[in-house]
This record gives sequence, structure tokens and C-alpha cells, in this order.
Amino acid sequence: MISFSEKGAEKVQEFLASQSADVQTSGLRVGVRGGGCSGFQYALAFDTQRDGDEVFVDHGLRILVDRPSLPYVKGAVIDYVESLQGAGFKVDNPNVIAACGCGSSFRVADEEEVSAV
Repeated sequence: MISFSEKGAEKVQEFLASQSADVQTSGLRVGVRGGGCSGFQYALAFDTQRDGDEVFVDHGLRILVDRPSLPYVKGAVIDYVESLQGAGFKVDNPNVIAACGCGSSFRVADEEEVSAV
């Protein structure tokens, strides 16, 4: 339901290895919070699994999503990009209907429409 690109998986693996994290309980947390000029912002962090998380495994790595965020990131692909503006994780999200110019915030269709996807 949520996956990594090859480069995204590579960078997550590198970070977890550098932190000696247990890949059985640790992974990349993908969340959504209100804010930004378009309404929502992604919250990405390396974390351990919590009660109530939905857990997806791709490339042998865990993606942790809290249940309230799940409808907003369903079907997303987590990538890692390097550009003149810097490097970092990028979420390719099929639920986004509009994003701000800098790409740090986004808007989705009404929650009912997202849940139906």
C-alpha cells in the first residue's frame, strides 16, 4: 500500500545501519499533519513501531503509518532525491490534488473521496 523507490530504500537502509537500529521494530514513519500553505505537510522520521501503527514492509524495510494519516498517504512511494535545492526524502502521493510551489505542503480531495480510493 505504501512503498519505497530503490533510492529511497537504499537511504533508509543506510541510516538504520548507521544507527544500529533493529530493522524488526524500526523504520521510516510517514505521517501527515495540518499546516503549510496547501493544508497538509508530511512528517517523516525514523522511529520504532507504536501501538496502532499500520506497518508496511518493502525492500525488507518497515514503513510505519499512524491510522489517522493512512487515508492521506495510501498508495504513496517514498523516494530520495538529490538536487540543487538539496537532498532528502520525497513522497510521490497519488492522493494529492494540489501542492505549494516549494513542494513542502499539499492538499487532497475531501476525506470521503480519499477513503473510497
